[in-house]
Amino acid sequence: MSMANPFCGPLVQDRTRPGFRDSMPSKVRIALDAMGGDDGAAVVIPGAAISLARHRDTEFLLVGDRARIEPELDRHPQLKAAAKVIHTDVAVSGSDKPSQALRRGRKTSSMWLAIDAVKKGEADVAVSAGNTGALMAMARFHLRTLPGIDRPAISAIWPTMRGQSVVLDLGATIGGDARHLVALAVMGAAMVSVVFDKKRPTVGLLNIGTEEIKGHEEIREAAEMLRAMNLPELEYIGFVEGDGIGKGVADVIVTEGYSGNIALKAAEGTARQMAELLRNEIQRSWLSKLGYLFARNAFQALRDKMDPNKSNGGVLLGLNGLVVKSHGGINAEGFAYAIDVGYEMAHYDLLNKINQMLNREGGALNSVQTAQEAVS
Repeated sequence: MSMANPFCGPLVQDRTRPGFRDSMPSKVRIALDAMGGDDGAAVVIPGAAISLARHRDTEFLLVGDRARIEPELDRHPQLKAAAKVIHTDVAVSGSDKPSQALRRGRKTSSMWLAIDAVKKGEADVAVSAGNTGALMAMARFHLRTLPGIDRPAISAIWPTMRGQSVVLDLGATIGGDARHLVALAVMGAAMVSVVFDKKRPTVGLLNIGTEEIKGHEEIREAAEMLRAMNLPELEYIGFVEGDGIGKGVADVIVTEGYSGNIALKAAEGTARQMAELLRNEIQRSWLSKLGYLFARNAFQALRDKMDPNKSNGGVLLGLNGLVVKSHGGINAEGFAYAIDVGYEMAHYDLLNKINQMLNREGGALNSVQTAQEAVS
């Protein structure tokens, strides 16, 4: 997964904004799976050094093979001073099925131990570039889900014509009833309020049309429930078609994991196709090359917005702990962005915010039954 955090720079929040309360400790502790991804420690360690330069109030737990971590760590003395190594030589393979990863890597693998640090309160968030299915399975098994949440979701910050939107679920699970879609809406709204400082984010349900009669029964029921609930934390705007994601018609786009993953892969493929077509056309003649020179700044700005390194870091929402998934084939700069996502989610206490929105008296999940009765 690669389209997840398209910021043009490190994630920055206004910590002095009115009403903001920093409930996290002075240091944000991040556990890194140093053996995850295509290149392991060779990417994870330099990525951590980049992120540390942006967030000095960070401490790292580097989980993996000490023999591979320490030579990389020696090249980054500031990171070395802010990091602790937890040794294991067991790694989850990219080809392992979730069930295999749980059997072979439980309690011993770098992925499990990074999640375990969150479970034990030794870290505020875990970040891994490892096997997505294995990461979700281990995190769900070990951390469990929040009260009222049946299934977690993968969320992403998606580049749009208006800025960014949060899209979920992008493939954590397949299918879902109306109650699940409502929970996704609330969790997505909480993430937007943390990342973009929006008090009442707009929410849309991804559907094959904007008319109320279209779509599966569970989508139509979720729409009716969201309207009936009229939650103070979000504004439901209706159905959104596929092209509405890129237009940025809503701050949060909600869909079940099957459709969400297809939308993600289609968008990634289209971006690569457009980049290749543009490159070929520029090389076609001397006149087009000359035109490129005149428009070079505009092309550079477009390249920056489409840079996959700046589109990295999917948050696993709905768990009783924070976990961030990085793309496996990313470079150090890209992995740093995934760490940045984890830092922001922990620093601004996303987990507590979601739990309060879902389970407080009069909160979203307490309103579901009332809404179901109202629409039945």
